[in-house]
Amino acid sequence: MTTTGETPAPDAPDTPEFPELHHEVGVGPWEGELPEGDHWDPELLANGDRRNVLDEYRYWTMEAIVAELDTRRHDFHVAIENWQHDMNIGTVVRTANAFLAKEVHIIGRRRWNKRGAMVTDRYQHVRHHPTVEDFVTWAKGEGLAIIGIDIFPDSEQLETYELPRNCVFVFGQEGPGLSDEVHAAAETTLSIEQFGSTRSINAASAAGIAMHAWIRRHVFNQRVG
Repeated sequence: MTTTGETPAPDAPDTPEFPELHHEVGVGPWEGELPEGDHWDPELLANGDRRNVLDEYRYWTMEAIVAELDTRRHDFHVAIENWQHDMNIGTVVRTANAFLAKEVHIIGRRRWNKRGAMVTDRYQHVRHHPTVEDFVTWAKGEGLAIIGIDIFPDSEQLETYELPRNCVFVFGQEGPGLSDEVHAAAETTLSIEQFGSTRSINAASAAGIAMHAWIRRHVFNQRVG
């Protein structure tokens, strides 16, 4: 978008010179004889499916997609503290959906900004815990190792830590990081090795790195060095 008086650059991607960058997402109405099965959505079959879902889920109901995902979710959970309405939560939920986390847990305020989730929260189980104590009690009851991700003097390196299969990664808010209560309750806290000038990376980026580390270890069986 340009302001009044500005002329778009000749190589701007929204100009006609780049028609290949303009395409519709998804598929139109179903063509031919309608398929049979409870997982098909009659409205989507009739009008088309423009959702951001894999092709194998085209025309499926949302409930059917969630049910199928539930048959193969991974054994890790993700939690993020939400005391100041953290803007990263939506992105964390979206990434958790991409890596098929078992659940996402919101600790603190129930309300969170869903914009960054890009509607993936419809397909991802999200659980709320009003306090750290409530969350810790739940995690211990489920037999999950609480793994904090933050920079503390006692933090170990994520890159060389043997991640347990059944665990919950916990991330603090942008700025203050993990609360003292989570730090004390965690089996360990892990830091992500960095090589630039900044002291830390944002919570959503850290969550993606930690989740992918679990995937590499427990899906692709890549041993840590």
